[in-house]
Amino acid sequence: MKTRRKSRLRPFLLTLLGGVVPLLAGFLLSAPNAQAASLTEVTNFGNNPGNLRMYEYVPASAGARPPVVVAVHYCTGTGPGFHSGTEFASLADRYGFIVVYPDANVSGQCFDVSSPQALRHDGGSDPTSIASMVRSVVQRHGADASRVYVTGASSGAMMTNVLLGDYPDVFKAGASFMGVPFGCFATTDGSGWNSACANGQISRTPQQWGDLVRAAYPGYDGPRPRVQLWHGATDTTLHHNNLGEAVKQWTDVLGVSQTPVLTDSPQSGWTRTRYGANGTQAPVEAISLSGVGHSLPTSGMAARAIAFFGLDQTTPPPTTPPPTTPPPSGACRVTNTVSAWNSGLTDNITVTNTGSSTLTGWTLTFTLRSGQTITSGWNATFSPTSGAVTARNVGHNGTLAPGAATSIGFQATHTGDAGTPTDFKLNGSACQTG
Repeated sequence: MKTRRKSRLRPFLLTLLGGVVPLLAGFLLSAPNAQAASLTEVTNFGNNPGNLRMYEYVPASAGARPPVVVAVHYCTGTGPGFHSGTEFASLADRYGFIVVYPDANVSGQCFDVSSPQALRHDGGSDPTSIASMVRSVVQRHGADASRVYVTGASSGAMMTNVLLGDYPDVFKAGASFMGVPFGCFATTDGSGWNSACANGQISRTPQQWGDLVRAAYPGYDGPRPRVQLWHGATDTTLHHNNLGEAVKQWTDVLGVSQTPVLTDSPQSGWTRTRYGANGTQAPVEAISLSGVGHSLPTSGMAARAIAFFGLDQTTPPPTTPPPTTPPPSGACRVTNTVSAWNSGLTDNITVTNTGSSTLTGWTLTFTLRSGQTITSGWNATFSPTSGAVTARNVGHNGTLAPGAATSIGFQATHTGDAGTPTDFKLNGSACQTG
């Protein structure tokens, strides 16, 4: 398989190289008050059917149970090159997460995102190798397995989407810079290049795209990772049409409306749309960049990806609440943000354990407004769908240490009253709200 990959990748390498190399210029962000660590190669990290190399960056600022960000390079790139040419390491210095840099280790340095093995959970090839890297980091460094994220550019962006589909049990969210939908690059002739997909000529319904993702891990019924998608409007290597197709795919997978709840322009020439919620950590976020080709990410974009992951906090939550400021009501605090339209709404809820004991398994009860009915949810199970509702934790967020928080949410229909729920209780204890 590796010999075929060498020959099939050569025709487009120069095109990709010309597009992505500009991101290396002017792309480093200095981290304040943090001593830079060293990039280290890791060998014998576990099952490695893709014959990849692994590099990791563990900043001095990493504390107990640090998060993990997997950063995947483009064709012609390397793990060390993506480390030195992007902002993720300096952001790791600032915020204390570990960065893993896979290295394709084949002629052309592209990742396998097209073979049947690559598009299946534990099917073999490169995605299985990268999942092994994550498990290795969690085991060796005591990293937080519930806070693992992935990002990448071009071939690495395609791999980002593949990993989110293959391993929804591993990755909590992903940020894809100039990628294509999961399964778009699939081939059956042994080639690793799909011209129809690259040229933006493949269009499917949201359910068809979503079914490709769901088929990658048959029987999986847990939470799905959130997705951030970036694409230049004048990209001639991977056509901008792929952005719209990816939005269709991931809104279907996450069970949110294709109608954006927010459309804005955070910078000149940018069009940002958010789906399912209007906050920084919406289920799906897409950014289209006018006049930009195959040259992402550029300066500042990595920081936005880290914010989407929720890792842009310099001060960790306290391990116990301050003894002089006990919570005024119960042992929990709830904040929520409702985004409503016509007959629908989404509600993003953040639950904080303000007690002094760790919760191992939790339920959050609340009462929906009259006429509201939950149609889908994320990061919790909701039952029943109207009236007095009980939200129960899922596997990755079942433990809430003192001071820790988790975010859950749901989409619902309404008949006119789009107000927030009332009577929040965590494990039977009334919560402070706001």
